[in-house]
Amino acid sequence: MLATTAAARSLLRSSRFTAPAATTARTFASLEPYSDYGKSVFTGRVADEYLKKHGSSGDILKDPSWTKSHSDTVAAAVLDWAVDRGANTYCHWFQPMAASGVRHGQTGQVQNMMMAFNRTTNDIEFDFDGKNLTKGETDGSSFPNGGLRDTHTAGGYLAIDTSSPIFLRGDTIFIPSAFVSYYGAALDEKTPLLRSNAALSKHGKRLLAHLGLDIGDQDVISNIGLEQEFFLVPRDQYYRRPDLQMTGRTIIGRDAPRGQEMCDHYMAPPSLASPALAAMQEMQDECWRLGIPLKTRHREVAPNQYEFAPLFGLNTTQVDQNLMVMQIIEEVAIRHGLAALMQEKPFNDVNGSGKHNNWSIGTEDGVMLLHPAKVNAATGNDSAFAVIMSAIVAAVNEHGDLMRMAIASPGNDFRLGACEAPPAIVSTYLGEDITFYLSHFKDGKGEGEYIPKLKTLDLGTHEVLPFEVPAEDRNRTSPFPYGGARFEFRAVGSSQNVSMVNTVLNTIVAEKFAEFADRVDAGEDLHDIARETLNEHWKVIFNGNNYDEAMQQELTDRGIWRIDSGVEAIATLTSEKNVNLFQKMKVLTKEECESRKDVLHDHYTGTVDMEAKCLVDMLNQHIIPSVKAAGVGPLSDLEAAVGTLKAAIAEIHAAEDSYKAAQLARVLRLETMIDIRAVCDAAEEVVPANLWTLATYKELMFLDSHTASTPETEPFFDE
Repeated sequence: MLATTAAARSLLRSSRFTAPAATTARTFASLEPYSDYGKSVFTGRVADEYLKKHGSSGDILKDPSWTKSHSDTVAAAVLDWAVDRGANTYCHWFQPMAASGVRHGQTGQVQNMMMAFNRTTNDIEFDFDGKNLTKGETDGSSFPNGGLRDTHTAGGYLAIDTSSPIFLRGDTIFIPSAFVSYYGAALDEKTPLLRSNAALSKHGKRLLAHLGLDIGDQDVISNIGLEQEFFLVPRDQYYRRPDLQMTGRTIIGRDAPRGQEMCDHYMAPPSLASPALAAMQEMQDECWRLGIPLKTRHREVAPNQYEFAPLFGLNTTQVDQNLMVMQIIEEVAIRHGLAALMQEKPFNDVNGSGKHNNWSIGTEDGVMLLHPAKVNAATGNDSAFAVIMSAIVAAVNEHGDLMRMAIASPGNDFRLGACEAPPAIVSTYLGEDITFYLSHFKDGKGEGEYIPKLKTLDLGTHEVLPFEVPAEDRNRTSPFPYGGARFEFRAVGSSQNVSMVNTVLNTIVAEKFAEFADRVDAGEDLHDIARETLNEHWKVIFNGNNYDEAMQQELTDRGIWRIDSGVEAIATLTSEKNVNLFQKMKVLTKEECESRKDVLHDHYTGTVDMEAKCLVDMLNQHIIPSVKAAGVGPLSDLEAAVGTLKAAIAEIHAAEDSYKAAQLARVLRLETMIDIRAVCDAAEEVVPANLWTLATYKELMFLDSHTASTPETEPFFDE
């Protein structure tokens, strides 16, 4: 695997050869260093090899019914594979609600050995069959549930998700699973996503049939690609920040003299003076072994900020893989003397981190419904792309509140609209080319096929020849821009499990597909439906600068969904419109909507509660003693702040319900604590460095100048 310096050196040495004679065949680069890719995931060639040993093949995994008809066969093959890879333990791996920012790995699991202990012979025997593989039961009493179960009905039931492959790490195999109550209520993030996939497929197939394409037994699927941003900081300085340790962000801290003003960190060369590159190489190496195609890495805008991006894939698999990517990033960073920060806004006044959710839809055999040429050709309908886009535009306009709800992670409080993420106004960017085409379509001025234009750039040089670029530029300010065969939901937070994000996207689009299909079934013309829909929802299309305050006001005046408060956005989950939507699409029941609203509000409140208590400790144990020792600084204001925080915390704890508590927590976080932060930062400014006991931004944010890698005994580049 070419993800470590040792592997790179090996490849460099093995690739040296004498130039062949002109008559010899071309010598291709060797893929041997990558031979371990995917060996730790039970799919493709790996699954086929082991299933053939048991008289079957990997083809049986393509049909979920194997869990009923061939579960023992698959279990036997999985056991052989696991033992050959040094594993002896299994777990059903599931995704409890409200895990971001607090739960390591954001998943739940109970690890069991794949062995039995013979009481007669005192021998150890393998014990792993189809029943062990396909389902499990555990105590669900201590997971967030929002009232879906009580302690006297505490069972949590696990069933394998056949859309996401089993994988192996260390001595354990992980079985991706849905997690539900005794009565089938979703206690997890995965189950609603799977239901939304079913809704999207059902109604997507209906619409495609009306457009001229019958895909038979195939599904319409949603593919996503997730761009993961994060920070790496020196671990010794991390241990000097209780707020980073307890909450994942700095709740106080004076800006360093240098930030991102010069844009010098963005896509700069990785520095060999810090351990960041070696850590990222090892992260990629671990991910590749798990079949996670973590292809891209680079520096991001803020100091110490980085990004990984994989190839796209099926949404359930990509969500599972992203959760493991985040866990691997955190764990590998430790081995390199670093701490990984996944939170959306760990530092003030520099960019925070996101997880851009690139969302597309297509058929299982590769017809991309958001690719104009491909969908028009497959349907034999020149207006197919226009019809599909009209449905999506309507979905965004009607359900922008749900899209805002889906990104209401606590960390996004500080990130949305702060020049690294779009504001909390849900519009969509299509670009002038598509907008012009759809405008003519909706106004009846033409129904021809949309053919994306290309633009030629001529730099006026001999050495760089003219080259083509897309007709449209990128719009980083839009929350939901079209990017050529996909939409990019740019406002998603870096620490989030994106299951709810994609559940919402699938569901709101499925509803529009269903509405179009129902109206055609009732005798209406599909093109007339699409034109009417575009005219009704045209206001949500915006190709301008979403950061411009004047433009934000224009969008607000248009009546586009704008919910500045994440707490209020969460509350929309139980509006009549949204409950009806989820019930109609069979994605969430009314009770499941209500439970998720309470869980998300409790998660927000719990996050703020931890931050406020941490600030109290930092004031009492660090900031106030430092000010007293120095004899300078706003001592009385700092001492008063402790009482203010304690009173606010007590008021939150006394709130009558989860919603009210979250509202109070938001005021504490975004008003009271920000005011107290200013006092703390003023103290840091005047207290001598030798008396300030907390790590500063200068010590946390500049790996290149504050750390050094130990030189390797063998140089990276051989002479």
